[in-house]
Amino acid sequence: MDEKLTTKLRILSDAAKYDASCASSGAPKRAAGLDGIGSTSNGICHAYTPDGRCVSLLKILLTNYCLFDCAYCINRRSSNVERARFTVDEVVSLTLNFYKRNYIEGLFLSSGIIRNPDHTMEQMVLVAKKLRREHGFAGYIHLKTIPEANPWLIEQAGLFADRLSINIELPSPDSLARFAPEKSTKSITGAMGQMKERIDEAKEDRRKFSPAGQSTQVIVGADATTDATLLQTSAVLYKDYALRRVYYSAFSPIPEPSAVLPLKAPPLQRENRLYQADWLLRFYGFSTDEVASAGQDGMLALDIDPKSAWALQNRDRFPLDVNTADREMLLRVPGLGVRSVDRIIAARRHARLRLADIGRLARSVKRLLPFLVTADYRPTKVADRLEIRSTLAEAPVQASLF
Repeated sequence: MDEKLTTKLRILSDAAKYDASCASSGAPKRAAGLDGIGSTSNGICHAYTPDGRCVSLLKILLTNYCLFDCAYCINRRSSNVERARFTVDEVVSLTLNFYKRNYIEGLFLSSGIIRNPDHTMEQMVLVAKKLRREHGFAGYIHLKTIPEANPWLIEQAGLFADRLSINIELPSPDSLARFAPEKSTKSITGAMGQMKERIDEAKEDRRKFSPAGQSTQVIVGADATTDATLLQTSAVLYKDYALRRVYYSAFSPIPEPSAVLPLKAPPLQRENRLYQADWLLRFYGFSTDEVASAGQDGMLALDIDPKSAWALQNRDRFPLDVNTADREMLLRVPGLGVRSVDRIIAARRHARLRLADIGRLARSVKRLLPFLVTADYRPTKVADRLEIRSTLAEAPVQASLF
């Protein structure tokens, strides 16, 4: 690789690191039976998969030049950062060469806004189109779409990408207007709605259009929005636009920041708690009000996970008899996941479960003891909330994302 291209890659890969919404869970094999370049049998993501594999994407910006001046973005128009721009052919060449060297398994491509949104979106679509049609690339492609672009271009993106995403950035129209005046919540949700319609139509017609769906990212801690409001926004996005994921990205102070931004980043534990709460909304039957009410002043507790916080607030509902309790309530027991609950329900059809049985079906019996009754076990004393909370509390961990 020549020195000029190496420099571009250094700048534009570093510029892309703040975008967290680049997972690809749920992406099917692009073309069954086709042994194209980059063809894989599983979905690819820039993270750990559920089975523990770590897979990689080439995660870059087409350019970090940008006409917009979003206060929270290091690539904003007024930012004094080193700039670079790939050509379409350079991105195509990098993707193919890195794949052939087994460095990557797919591409995540975003961009700053150059010339105008339509031109930028057209260039990104052209990258995906060339990879698919001219080079037979059957690997994973995730395109970050631009809501201000022509709807036809966004539809074209869905024909070649496995997943599309539009970052909602901030959870309220007022915050977006303050921190990103060139963007609007209406244009973002309008583009999300368009993508949902096309994805639904493609499923009905058995066509391929963004088969891994769409996702978004929201910044946490750049404004005064509470966790309760963030989760309410996420619930609406899941319900109205069928998003696969909402990614929560803790605000990270940037060089030469805007005066309207906070000087300090929020604790990363807050980001973690939001992901846990999001999981409860999607897979455990919790409502946003239930999750938020277990915190204080609209904020989730940092020392304890949201499910445990809710269980402590609702001690009158526990302990539960694992041999008779319904699935909905078992899912609310701290320490029991969906798989563990399903195993318990299947096993109790054949015998009354004892504590040792639960130990084989769940990960940690210690966390479960204050909340469960089995054939041979019942809590012998009524522990107070502080005592249980100290048992369930996790050691605080603060690590760098980068």
